[in-house]
Amino acid sequence: MPHTHDPHAWLEGLDDPAVTAWVTRQNAATRARLDADPRFAPLSAEVLATLRDTRQIPFFSEHEGWLYNFHQDEAHPRGIYRKTTLAAYREGLNDWQIVLDVDALADTLELDAYLDSVAHCTLRPQRVLVTLSIGGADASVTVEYDLTEQSLVNGGFHFPEGKNHIGWRDPDSVFVCPAWDERQTTRAGYPREVWLLERGQSMAEATPIYQADEDAMMVAAWRFLDGDAAPVDMIEVSDSFYAKTYYLIDAELEVSALPLPPRADVEAYLHGDLVVSLADDWTWQGDTFAAGTLLVLKLADLAEGRGRAQCLLVPSERQAVEAVESTLNYIVVNLLDNVQSRLVAFERGADGWRERPVNAPHHGVIEFTDQPWATDLLCYSHSDFLEPAGLYRLDLADPAGQPDVLRRQPAAFDASPYLAEQWHARAPDGTEVPYFVVRRRDAPLDGSMPTLLYGYGGFEVPMLPHYVDNFGPQWLEKGGAFAVACIRGGGEFGPAWHQAAQGANRQVGFDDFIAIAEDLIARGLSSPAKLAIEGGSNGGLLVGAALTQRPELFKAVVCEVPLLDMLRYTELLAGASWIDEYGDPSDPAERAALAAYSPYHRLSANVAYPLTLFTTSARDDRVHPGHARKMVARMNELGHAALLLETNAGGHTGNAGQEQTAEELARVLVYLYQQLMD
Repeated sequence: MPHTHDPHAWLEGLDDPAVTAWVTRQNAATRARLDADPRFAPLSAEVLATLRDTRQIPFFSEHEGWLYNFHQDEAHPRGIYRKTTLAAYREGLNDWQIVLDVDALADTLELDAYLDSVAHCTLRPQRVLVTLSIGGADASVTVEYDLTEQSLVNGGFHFPEGKNHIGWRDPDSVFVCPAWDERQTTRAGYPREVWLLERGQSMAEATPIYQADEDAMMVAAWRFLDGDAAPVDMIEVSDSFYAKTYYLIDAELEVSALPLPPRADVEAYLHGDLVVSLADDWTWQGDTFAAGTLLVLKLADLAEGRGRAQCLLVPSERQAVEAVESTLNYIVVNLLDNVQSRLVAFERGADGWRERPVNAPHHGVIEFTDQPWATDLLCYSHSDFLEPAGLYRLDLADPAGQPDVLRRQPAAFDASPYLAEQWHARAPDGTEVPYFVVRRRDAPLDGSMPTLLYGYGGFEVPMLPHYVDNFGPQWLEKGGAFAVACIRGGGEFGPAWHQAAQGANRQVGFDDFIAIAEDLIARGLSSPAKLAIEGGSNGGLLVGAALTQRPELFKAVVCEVPLLDMLRYTELLAGASWIDEYGDPSDPAERAALAAYSPYHRLSANVAYPLTLFTTSARDDRVHPGHARKMVARMNELGHAALLLETNAGGHTGNAGQEQTAEELARVLVYLYQQLMD
């Protein structure tokens, strides 16, 4: 219900005609400014052409020799799921067979739906669980589909709309964590129950396995397959965003908790071993392991509360475990080393797991893309700011083998006039904070360079040097520079880097970001008249804080799907799930820390703010669109101009058609041109 102390709380309404009318007026004013710009239409067309470029890498998942890929084009705006052979893929042949038309399926189900995921049943991969996002929201429906018959399975699994978690157990049963009824959900709106549903059963006949407290965050359940050991069924109960309890499900469907610390993640399972990463120090069987460490524990021993843990990898102060993948016989770690990726592999010997060399790049960004079941094959992509992505296939069983280059993304622009560098700024507490800068080699250091600084700084998510495909031709070639902040709160250097700006220490991350902006100005690359900042979601909070704390530093701010009212965020949609990250406004001490930086509450009539572009979606069921709406209303009330763009589809992650994606990016670019280049 609206709070009397907040005159803009009515803008939190999701189906209120008055809110819709207000948003429509705001959208019209913003689009009149941006869409009427003669650069908008050609920009939108150029970005759309890039998205639809058939030379882009079609990433795939491999099942029983078939490569499956999701593809969108003009004829299939919601997309198609298709397959080809590895031989055809290697030759670059456009020999794809359509096995699922998402547009047709959405029409059959009479839903405004976009593909969220396709989950193959590993042991019968022609059977898939198709999850469809409604209007791009997190809430979705899941149906069982047969890729061979190219039709819904008659009498198959079918689950109504909700933030559900559905996972295969075997070809004839699934774990169901339902969230289509509020009685099934936690306070944060996520599932809190685990059921086993067997083929032919209704949910009324399903077997209940576990129920978490409604104050928990969520539950999920899945089956780990192992090439030479029995499969393992497991439940992950997120007691909060970071504190978890893992349970084993036995053959009688009884559950027992594993004695792991609360801030630990199960990363993989093979040869009967669990691979576990630690976010806090942990003492087990007399051995103490530091936060950030990657461990291997024999599952059977761990379940009995005995056995020693093997330390697999201890990252240094400037390293972090980014991802872990297991193959039939190997554990592969994607390790960030000074915010650059490199792969580290381990094989099992008579005395435990030992490191072995991997032929892969030691710079840029590596991302795991596929690992075919029951093989030692691993597919990954590699790119850098100025190096287009390549798709590689590596056979780990051949220690001397070189990665097989399957595809390379075409260059979006001539990168030779530019360079990418890692710079450092000094935070107020003396910490050296890294950031990346991409600029012309001959860029004058006289403050004249239009510069876009991007940041996130939360949830232990690192900012990495991805290829600037759209920003290359549309920003660098237009005379701009691009910077990416690696501030505390992120995951660039592991748990300690994240925790330094968590909860009551949130201001540390904002100070880091502001220090980077000041460093860009002090070095002469940019100036307050030429500097823009951009961030989305938690990054929207970041740039909102920078806007309200140091508005004189910036000429433009792009604040996307943001959190901005930090005193009510827990009451809005999934907000309660982030108390671990930000703090609880119902606690007086934590509320004071939140109020000190909450952008919505820091706005003042007596401060000059740059014209800011706020974006959100009416279908965002993660971060409430009311945050952006209320911020704009408050700025207008105080006499400040602000721009709002709210879409009717796409949700929090922008999961909509390619045309909407292209239009949204074109509007951001036009706004930046107008503010920094005109």
